[in-house]
Amino acid sequence: MTLINRLDTQADNFSDRLTALLAYDEQEDGSIDQAAAAILKRVRHEGDAAVLDYTRQFDGCTATSIDELRISTAQCQQALNSLPADVREALQTAAERIRRYHERQKASSWTYTEDDGTVLGQAVTPIDRVGLYVPGGKAAYPSSVLMNAIPAKVAGVPQLVMVTPTPDGHTNPLVLAAAALSGVDEVWAIGGAQAVGALAYGTESIAAVDKIVGPGNAYVAAAKRRVFGTVGIDMIAGPSEILIIADGSAPAEWVAMDLFSQAEHDELAQSILLSPDAAYLDQVEAAIERLLPDMPRADIIRTSLANRGALINVDSMEQACEIANHIAAEHLEIMAENPQHWAGLIRHAGAIFMGPYSSEALGDYCAGPNHVLPTSRTARFSSPLGVYDFQKRSSLIHISKAGAQTLGPVAATLATGEGLHAHAASAAYRLNSSNN
Repeated sequence: MTLINRLDTQADNFSDRLTALLAYDEQEDGSIDQAAAAILKRVRHEGDAAVLDYTRQFDGCTATSIDELRISTAQCQQALNSLPADVREALQTAAERIRRYHERQKASSWTYTEDDGTVLGQAVTPIDRVGLYVPGGKAAYPSSVLMNAIPAKVAGVPQLVMVTPTPDGHTNPLVLAAAALSGVDEVWAIGGAQAVGALAYGTESIAAVDKIVGPGNAYVAAAKRRVFGTVGIDMIAGPSEILIIADGSAPAEWVAMDLFSQAEHDELAQSILLSPDAAYLDQVEAAIERLLPDMPRADIIRTSLANRGALINVDSMEQACEIANHIAAEHLEIMAENPQHWAGLIRHAGAIFMGPYSSEALGDYCAGPNHVLPTSRTARFSSPLGVYDFQKRSSLIHISKAGAQTLGPVAATLATGEGLHAHAASAAYRLNSSNN
């Protein structure tokens, strides 16, 4: 098996090879989508009974009522209190940094007054109720709780409900501790498409939410697609990605390990390095070969690098930036001298890490910016999760009597042109009106 693909922009087939490398079939398996649809339909019609039945079926749950699946805020606080001191301190440090960063994103309402007294503006308000899906079982993602819940609370969301599966009744103390730190209001030990359905449609015990955020497996993703429109969703994330632009100044071992950091997620993850220094690419490849056998998830990394990874020799750093804008990666590291200069050439990336000490792993856990990022080239038109995803904007329009005299004829003329005569009359009625 090829350790990692090698590409060169000078090669005649470079464009075709890059396109093939970036290709990702994001279509869900038909059977998964059908299963998710069936689960959602039953939850919508049967509520608590369906959620309880599916939880017993899929998670080995022995609960006899859905009330037994509720995890109290006291339990979450106890989980936080029971953590080893070093773990609790790390979690608290990460939470504080994430909160401090996101507080700068909060938007405020605004208005302005025109000369005739007309007032226009925008009212910014938080979403009323948000659902947060958190994977459970053997996988523990307390960082995901922090990254989703803290921006929601900074935005002012008054009701934040978390759902997380607990196979065989095993709760994850780190996840519950993160919920306590983040201010989650309500926690349920349910997961899968049935949890998405409960959040979207509501049941006798679980009130419906307005938006669902958070990662999940293929069934969760399929369910989120299907409930979009009934509720809002954050995004449908593809495999994790890292793209590194390197001028050869960073140690090859650091770059190799950064490539591993995404490749270890799963076999479909993508790790790509761009450099104008072919000898440096050789050094990184040698470091990959040397370091890989010691990685606990070596088999996953090896498959990921062989199928979707690449070391690409480019003509220049400028060309590397052009290719980076085309790839529009989730995580972009610029391992180079004067990284701010090259960052100025980047238009499309979920998060940009500048300089040799800015490893992507720090962004995943504790740097402060959100780690929920656009994947599969969607950074061309979308952004990281943030406070703005939990706020709504309403236009404010208060037309003065004088303003109505100016705007009425404009609206009436345009409405008549569109054949909407009631619209035109509605505006015209207010012309020269004697009402105050």
